[in-house]
Amino acid sequence: MPESISVALITHAGGAHVGSYLSALASTEQCASVTLVDPDGRWNDDAKRVLGDKLHRVEPDLQKVLRDDPPGMALVTMEALLAPPVIDAALNAGCHVFAEKPACVRVEDFRPLVDKADRQHRYLMLAFANRLNPESIAARRIISTGKIGKLYGIEMHLVADQTRLTRPSYQQEWFCQKARGGGGHLIWLGIHWLDLAMHLTGSTIQSVAGFTANVGGQPIDVEDSAAAALRFDNGMLGTITSGYYLDRGYHSHIKIWGSQGWLHLEPMKDQPLTWSTTVGPDAGKVQTWEGSKSPRGYTPIVQSAVKACAEMTTPPVTAIESLRALSTVFAIYDSATSRRTLTVG
Repeated sequence: MPESISVALITHAGGAHVGSYLSALASTEQCASVTLVDPDGRWNDDAKRVLGDKLHRVEPDLQKVLRDDPPGMALVTMEALLAPPVIDAALNAGCHVFAEKPACVRVEDFRPLVDKADRQHRYLMLAFANRLNPESIAARRIISTGKIGKLYGIEMHLVADQTRLTRPSYQQEWFCQKARGGGGHLIWLGIHWLDLAMHLTGSTIQSVAGFTANVGGQPIDVEDSAAAALRFDNGMLGTITSGYYLDRGYHSHIKIWGSQGWLHLEPMKDQPLTWSTTVGPDAGKVQTWEGSKSPRGYTPIVQSAVKACAEMTTPPVTAIESLRALSTVFAIYDSATSRRTLTVG
């Protein structure tokens, strides 16, 4: 039998993706039991319904749980402003931590958590679920095996709907308030593409030149639009467009060019991955990945995180990789304010 661990799902009424996390934990074999920590009681009934016998207890007092019954892993999904002290307490109790991004409103609040996790030999992982989508795994393999050669450039966009920003109820959410969420579209959605770009290419973003704006003019104090030029440590250059522009749905893609071909990732499409190489028997042909798009979403990355914590094997995302994505976002924000190209710290 595989090793298993207990998990504490730590959240509150404003926690993001809690329903998805409950479903993921319910289907994760190596999650032996779940303790729900929700001082607002918002998710109590949902947890009982989804988790069934796997729900070990419902306890609103986090310190009591960490003191009396510390779990093997804490899954933290909270308003960004509130997350750092909770993550810190979980690490102090000896827990591995898997957290909904951005988990901070300043990168300076996350960096010491990375240092503490490293000192205590605990995992600290942000929920970059797109890494484990099947087409992402296939794209990373194509790139790492040299099928498109030396990487030259990358172009990305992740565009969601402006419609949500017109709703007064959404405008009051922490996602729309800089002091509570750290920023807008870029830190909530665009960060996924920044992380995925580095994950796919095996290269980190070294410097950025960015712009942010509220182009839609809604009464929010975060950006609904961000654009940045990027320089990677392998010499590759790139761009990202991150914004709320549509009436509904998403437009998203990542295109990468290399010395021997190109690769195009469109996760929202029925055929999410195509590529072409200039060498070998398939030279000049546009090839289409024919694999299944399932499983995807939060379940695979939660399962991978729990397995890594239970067996002390490689996690789906490391603390350093999590920090790098956050550092890149905040460097873009600082670049937009200072109007200078900045090195990612």
